[in-house]
Amino acid sequence: MLQVKFFPFNAFSENTYIISNEKNNAIIIDPGNFLPREDSAFFDYIEQNELKPTQIINTHCHLDHVLGVHACKEKYQIPFSFHATEQQVLDWAPEAAMRYGVPMVHSPKADFYLKEGDNIMLDDDKLKILFAPGHSPGHVCFYSAANNFVIAGDVIFQSSIGRTDLPGGDFDKLMQSIHSQIFTLPDETIIYCGHGPSTTVGIEKMNNPYVKSL
Repeated sequence: MLQVKFFPFNAFSENTYIISNEKNNAIIIDPGNFLPREDSAFFDYIEQNELKPTQIINTHCHLDHVLGVHACKEKYQIPFSFHATEQQVLDWAPEAAMRYGVPMVHSPKADFYLKEGDNIMLDDDKLKILFAPGHSPGHVCFYSAANNFVIAGDVIFQSSIGRTDLPGGDFDKLMQSIHSQIFTLPDETIIYCGHGPSTTVGIEKMNNPYVKSL
């Protein structure tokens, strides 16, 4: 049984996730820890629970989702990966940081790229990679059928959806991703969002004002 823990970090209130199993092995998703107190909160949780991070994976590479990659890689010496189409977004992150007045150490490098349809393994548990562009060109989600959840990044939120006005955004593609990748999952599937509280597929089908009428 996988355990999911998230931390709202940085000025954008981005949700950083850590998923762990019974062996205390763990995967870090979308590390946005930025301030020293955020690093402390995140790393202290990992230490106190005796977790062993094995890799960093990102749903996408907007600035708020990559601010903590450098610190996590430096501390744990683990690989970092994302979809290849997100490379252009990652390359733009330092410029975005300058525009927002956010100091950024450097743009981290991918150790390898994620491929849609593949599975990310944490011992015997697997997360299926769902390709869900629109908010960003190479956005992916991570779905655990056995544990009944999806890490959806910024594709969909409780009663909202990801913005599409940033470079590489596409509203039509986002709508297609929501309907083909998220709304095809069982209604009881928990959606862990990139910002804000979690929700479920069934609730968003019925109540999300941006998509329920489509």
